This record gives sequence, structure tokens and C-alpha cells, in this order.
Amino acid sequence: MKKITYILLLFSIAVIAQEKKDYSKNVTTLDSTIATLYSVISGDKGETRNWELFKHLFKKEAKLIATGKNKKGESVLRYMSPDDYIKSSGKWLVDNGFHEVEIKRETHTFGNIAHVFSTYESYKSKADQTPFMRGINSIQLFNDGKRWWIVNIYWMQESQENPIPEMYLPSN
Repeated sequence: MKKITYILLLFSIAVIAQEKKDYSKNVTTLDSTIATLYSVISGDKGETRNWELFKHLFKKEAKLIATGKNKKGESVLRYMSPDDYIKSSGKWLVDNGFHEVEIKRETHTFGNIAHVFSTYESYKSKADQTPFMRGINSIQLFNDGKRWWIVNIYWMQESQENPIPEMYLPSN
């Protein structure tokens, strides 16, 4: 009986290993990589996120860097790994609903590096007409000859003292 259990266990492990998703199409171009970034963190309240795909976007040493103000009103940075981001924000995204939508992009590339300035609006639901937040993601990427990797995302939310400059907003 132990042999049968052991064989079934090994078979189960082999099946699970074979089921690893192929996310290569999500990172072949800058457009597909940025689109995947926005889509994977977005979802309605109660909708689970694909954190495996999220982590697939990033180089191992990548950082997500949030800017903001501390209680004293001083500008500060918060450095996170992709896993740190999932731990600190994952539950909130699912509990509240969150859709981040790119509304304008400025891209600069040189060789195998790229810098994307991506203006976004955030909504709690797809049905919302008015964003509850806007800001700019500064995304640095690297192409290793096979795919694009996110190296860093550095972002700032819009505020009354720091409105998004017109040049980073869509033309009407």
C-alpha cells in the first residue's frame, strides 16, 4: 500500500511540474509587458490576482518603489520586492477592488534598456466613471535578447500640491 501511495505522490508532483504556465507571450514586447503589469494587478472586489504572472514580469532583484508623505509631511520612499508588494497590497486589492488604467505613455529606449513614463488612473470597479486616484509610474525595463524584464517601478500619486503636468495627460 505504501508503494502505491508513493507512486501516486510522485505522479502528482510530475503533473504539477508540467502544469507550469507559459507566460512568454506576456513579455515579448514592451507593450505586452506593460499591458500585463496593469492587467495582473487589476480586478474587481473579490477577484483573485495571478501573482505567479505578476512575479514573472520582474528580474530577481527588481524593486517596486512607492513615494509618499510620512506623518510629518516629509517625502519618503518605500522599497519593496515583488513578494513584499504582494504581502502589503495583495489582500487590499482583492478586498476593495482595484483597476489601474494607463491613460498615456512616454517611452524611451536605447539598446536593451527602456524607460516608460506611464500615467495612470485608478478605479475600484470597471463600472466607475471617476478615478479615485491618478499618478505616474516610472518603469525601467531590460531586454536580455529573449524578453523584457521589469527592473524597477517607481511611482507617485497625484496630489493638490503635485498635479500631473499636462504633457503627461492625454490630449483631448
